[in-house]
Amino acid sequence: QVQLVESGGGLVQAGGSLRLSCAASGLTFSNYAMGWVRQAPGKEREFVVGISRTNGITYNVKFVKGRFTIARDNAKNTVYLQMNSLKPEDTAVYYCAADRVLRTAPITYDYWGQGTQVTVSS
Repeated sequence: QVQLVESGGGLVQAGGSLRLSCAASGLTFSNYAMGWVRQAPGKEREFVVGISRTNGITYNVKFVKGRFTIARDNAKNTVYLQMNSLKPEDTAVYYCAADRVLRTAPITYDYWGQGTQVTVSS
């Protein structure tokens, strides 16, 4: 059974930082691209950033490039999302997801975590 478990969310002031982690089990982690997707209240899920099996990185440049960094540790079956200079509009539930190929459409991802809440106060 595949499990993706996110951690590291919380409440932070604008301008602050958070580091999210996603621990994977039940799959061969190195064979999967990993993505971070977020969903704000009343909005659809949107792709944030993803990392391929070979560490290629794709950002949603619309709003996060330069502030968010993704990394993976295949030895620990974990993917990380470092978020800096957070803004109130970054408030959302953040999900990690796994897919065979790195894509930016959330609907394509095979496996999902339960999500972790990130709240940025102004």
